[in-house]
Amino acid sequence: MGRSGSCLCEAITYQIPESSLMEAVCHCKNCQKQAGSAFSTLAGIKKSDFSLTGKPKLFVDKATDSGASVERYFCENCGSPIYSALPSQPDVIYLKTGTLDDTSDFNPSIHVWAATKQNWVEIDSNMPQLQKQS
Repeated sequence: MGRSGSCLCEAITYQIPESSLMEAVCHCKNCQKQAGSAFSTLAGIKKSDFSLTGKPKLFVDKATDSGASVERYFCENCGSPIYSALPSQPDVIYLKTGTLDDTSDFNPSIHVWAATKQNWVEIDSNMPQLQKQS
């Protein structure tokens, strides 16, 4: 059956498979600003398995620490971030998991850009961490 989600105003809805390619927490400064929070929660999904209703607006984020641009898709009505895409990975999207209707199955396996996490955020020492892009 899969999982479903939407933006806050429900102008954009989507369906994804039950399982993700990966699930992570990103602490980069751009994700913090884009999410308006301490981090962004992400699920990697095959683009071919992503069914979207509605038309998100695109912002191409070129001012990243990695130097690679990030395509950030969001609802232009309510501002909810829906997903990000990397031109270097054309077959994958990175869903913003806070938009899932049911987030109870979200289980990140890694924290990325941990070097720029906010000081008050504590990451379990058993959880893999990528400090920054190598």
